[in-house]
Amino acid sequence: MNDRIEELLHLIEVEPDKLREAEFLQAQTILDTMIGKTIVMAEIEERRIVIGTSDGNKYFFYGFLGNES
Repeated sequence: MNDRIEELLHLIEVEPDKLREAEFLQAQTILDTMIGKTIVMAEIEERRIVIGTSDGNKYFFYGFLGNES
C-alpha cells in the first residue's frame, strides 16, 4: 500500500518543464502523422487545441495554453 502511495505522490510532483517537453514531443509525433492531410477545422478551447482533418479525424493538443491571471 505504501508503495502505491509513493507512486501517486511522485505523479503529483511533475516538473512543469518536463511536462512541457513531453507535450511538445507528443505534438510533434501527432503532427508528423498529419503530413499530406487537409486540415478542415481548428478550435482553441479552454484547455486544448483541436484540429480536424478532411478524413474525419480529430487531433487534440494539450499543454500549450496558459492561464491569463
